[in-house]
Amino acid sequence: MIAAVDIEQMSITERLQSIEMLWNSLSHDESSVESPTWHHKVLDSRRSIIAEEKATFLTLDELRNRLARP
Repeated sequence: MIAAVDIEQMSITERLQSIEMLWNSLSHDESSVESPTWHHKVLDSRRSIIAEEKATFLTLDELRNRLARP
């Protein structure tokens, strides 16, 4: 097991690769984590908005600008 001190000594690239490996490991095991009820409700709501053609979509650049720190 990797200790917290070891993680902080890793480069950003190494940490990102570790995150990707962990995510890949978790994403292939569907039985391990069940999506919470609130998440299903949010997704259903968003599907309804899209189906009713009331959704607005952002380009990647618009999203980046929205999320950019001041």
